[in-house]
Amino acid sequence: MSIQPTALRSVLNPRYLESALRDQYNIGTWEECLFWLRGLNDTYRVRTSSGMYILRIYRTEISEEDVHYELSLLSQLKNVLGSAEHTDIGEYIEKKDHTGYTVLEAAEGKRVAVMFRYIEGTENNLEDEESCYAFGQSAAELHKAMDQVNVELPRYELDLKFLIDEPLKRIIHYIGEHHEAVAFLHTFATTIKERIVAASRQDLDFGLCHGDMHGNNNAFQQEHQFIHYDFEWAAKSWRAYDLAQVKVRKRQSEDRKAVLWKALMAGYRSVRSFSAEDEQALDLFIIARRFWVMGLDVAFIESDMGALDYGEDWLNDFLEEFRDTGIVS
Repeated sequence: MSIQPTALRSVLNPRYLESALRDQYNIGTWEECLFWLRGLNDTYRVRTSSGMYILRIYRTEISEEDVHYELSLLSQLKNVLGSAEHTDIGEYIEKKDHTGYTVLEAAEGKRVAVMFRYIEGTENNLEDEESCYAFGQSAAELHKAMDQVNVELPRYELDLKFLIDEPLKRIIHYIGEHHEAVAFLHTFATTIKERIVAASRQDLDFGLCHGDMHGNNNAFQQEHQFIHYDFEWAAKSWRAYDLAQVKVRKRQSEDRKAVLWKALMAGYRSVRSFSAEDEQALDLFIIARRFWVMGLDVAFIESDMGALDYGEDWLNDFLEEFRDTGIVS
C-alpha cells in the first residue's frame, strides 16, 4: 500500500485572497488584506473603502457542509436575537450571489473562506461581579435563542463519543498502544464517562450550544451587549458543557473566582433556568473538555503544529492534571 503525502497547512498569500475574493463582495474597494491570526483556522483583517472586515479561512478538515451549518445557524440566530437586550452575534457577509462562502484551492486541499463583519468593542475579562452578571444574562439569552432555531441540516453532537471516545482513540494512536500511560487513560476516560452518564440521569439541560464558549469568542462588549462569534463547534450538547468553559477562564484571579462565578450564575438564572444538578455537573464537563483538548492537540500535530512540543512533557502534564482531579487515583 502506498502512502500519499500530506501537505502542511499553508498561510494563503493575502494578494491571492484579494484577487480571488474582492469581486465577490459589495464591500467597497480593497485597501489591505493582512494576515491577522493563526488559530484553529486562519484569520485575515480586510480593510476596504467601506470599513473593516474579518476573513476566516477554515482548515481543510472543515467541510462545506460544516460551514453551511454554521452560517445557517448564524442567520437564524440574528433574526431571533433582533431585540435581545444583552446579546448579539458576529455576522457573516453575503456575497453578491447571495451565498455565504467560497471554496479556495490550497496546497493542502480545499479550504472554505467566509467574510465577517469586524466587531468593534472592548474585550471584557469578566473580572468584576457586574460584568459577570451581565455575561451570565447574555449566555442565557444565547441559549434561549438557540432553543428557538431549527437548522435542518445534518450535524454531529458534542456527546461522549465526541468528547471522550474519539479523543482517546487519537491519543492512544499517537503515543502508541504499548505506552505505559494507556491503561490510566483508558480507566480515566471510562470513569469520567460513567460519571457524566450518572449525572445525566438528573435530566440535565441539553440543547444547541455555542460549543466553544471559553470567553475569547464571547466576551467582546459593545455598550451593554456581549457579541458572540466563532460558532464553528456549535452543536447539541449539555448546557453545562458550554458554561464549564466560562467557569475555568484563566484571566480571573483565583481568590475572586467563586464570587465572580456566583454573579455569573445569578445573571444566567435571571433569564432562564439552570438547575442545581446542571451546576453540579459543571466540574465533570470541565474535565471532559480538557480531555477533548488533549485529543485536539494530537489532531493537528501532523498537519500543523509538529511533534516537538508534544512529547513526554506534554503527555505528563496532562496525566498530572487528570490525576489531580481525583477521578482516578
